[in-house]
Parts: sequence; C-alpha cells; structure tokens
Amino acid sequence: MRMLRSIKESNLTGFILLGFSDHPQLLNILFVLILILYLLTILGNTTIILISRVEPKLHTPMYFFLSHLSFLDLCFTSSVIPQLLVNLWDPMRSITYGGCVVQLYVSLALGSTECVLLAVMSYDRYVAVCRPLHYTIIMHRRLRTTLASLAWLSGVATTLVQSTLTMQLPFCGHRRVDHFICEVPVLIKLACVDTTFNQAELFVASVLFLVLPLSLILVSYGYITQAVLRIKSATGRQKAFGTCSSHLLVVILFYRTIIFMYLQPAKSRSKDQGKFISLFYTVVTPMLNPLIYTLRNKDVKAALKKVLGKNLRGNST
Repeated sequence: MRMLRSIKESNLTGFILLGFSDHPQLLNILFVLILILYLLTILGNTTIILISRVEPKLHTPMYFFLSHLSFLDLCFTSSVIPQLLVNLWDPMRSITYGGCVVQLYVSLALGSTECVLLAVMSYDRYVAVCRPLHYTIIMHRRLRTTLASLAWLSGVATTLVQSTLTMQLPFCGHRRVDHFICEVPVLIKLACVDTTFNQAELFVASVLFLVLPLSLILVSYGYITQAVLRIKSATGRQKAFGTCSSHLLVVILFYRTIIFMYLQPAKSRSKDQGKFISLFYTVVTPMLNPLIYTLRNKDVKAALKKVLGKNLRGNST
C-alpha cells in the first residue's frame, strides 16, 4: 500500500534533479566534459570486451573478469550519464517517476555488483601469484563462471531489497532531489516519515558490499605481498607486481570514492562535495579503468597492436 501511495504522489510529476544548478557557470563546461568522458568510456570498455573476445592469448580468467568489469562499467554509466546530460542542458531538470525508479534499481545493482566483482578479481590475482602452477586448474571455467554469476546476483538481490524499501517511503509531494542521480541516500532524505529502519538497512548493506569485499581484497593482497617478497629475482618481483598493479589501482580509485559517499557521515561533507565525488565514480572511474588496464598491461597492448595491424593490412590490400 505504501508503494502505491508513493507512486500516486509522484507518477504525474516525477522528480526534479537539482544536480549542479547552484553553479550555472559550470553547466556548459560539465556538459562538454561529461560527454567526452562518456564517449571515451564507451570506446575504452568496448575495446577491452572485443579484444578479450578476439585475441586467443587473452582467453584467461583475468580477462574473463575484466570483460565483465568493462561491460558493467558500460551499463552503469549508461544508466546515469544520458539523463545527467539531458538535465545539464534542460533547465527543467526533470525525470519521470518511472525513470527515477529504473535508474535507482539499475545503478544500485551495477554498483553493488562491481564491489563484489573487484573482490573476485583480487582472488584471481591471489591464485595467479601465490599458486601459479595450479592457476589454470583452480580457476577453471566453472569456478570463474560461478564467481561472476555470484557477483551479478548479489547486486540484483541488494537492489531488490534497498530500492524497494526506499520507493515504499511516502515523499508527501517532495520532488526536488538535491543530486544529479536517483540513489538511495538522497531519496531517503525526501521521505516525510521516520527513516531509522531505512538508514540502518543502508548501513548494513554498505558493510556487506563495501567493508566485507574490501577486507577480502586487503587479505588477498596481504598474501600477494608476502609471496612477491619471497621472490629472489628483481625481474620476477616486477612481473608478479605487474600482474596486480592495474587491479589494485582500480580498487583504490573505486573504493576510495564509494566509501567516502556511503560510510562517512553526511554531516562531515558539504552537499557539493558529495555531488562531485559521485560524479567522479560515476563518470571518471569507468573511463579510467580500461585506460589503466591498457597502459599498464603488455598483453592488452600487444593484442591491440595485433588487431590494429591486421585491420590496417586488410584495408591496404
């Protein structure tokens, strides 16, 4: 009943995403910058997916998970950025109730999935460095498919719970969302009832999808560090570190911003600071991920040169 009442309140008018309306001088600059970054995100992540499919040398567990990460980033940015670009250009800055619901469910599912997927990828790196002789045996096709499916299903499960509980809240005609995206914390603030239970549920979900995966990542890299330090040759240590450095950099970029948004008390940051940090993990991080893996990975660079070389030779003939 509460869900139906909330729908009746908002389905005719939807919501207004205030976004960066407090900074009108930045709107045109942000529009151009975000559009360029979005196009680069599409290009970079699509390239990673295609190159992992067509190059036999990249048919390994690491690139299997990397393809999932690239596909996830494509979907995540596409669930947020098109509406953001429209609102930067349109002075009304409105979004329909249905559009807000879809954005909420999809973006939360994909963000939660990425938290788990990065932990899965750290386990893959742990096996590669600490159990190199048994790597292909341990990370067989069934296991990696199961782990990837677990990441996706966990994201779907948490959004079904969190988003549904959030949209059941009565908003009492409140339509002005002080953000550029429909997400759980900002929608909870619109509610005109006590939200203690929703806040507690959000905190529990943050622990499960932020603290727990990050703890697993730290444990994995603790073992990886011990294994690398036991390698006597400098070349061997450099090679072992090289297999993990890209993933570690992606983890730092992602978790640093997400933890700031979801675990740091809202009173300790300004609303503009929160918006720009959200903009970073929504727009910048998905664009940087393929760049990091491309520039810091010899296999990917070699595969790109090989594919581009074939295409150039094909066009010349």
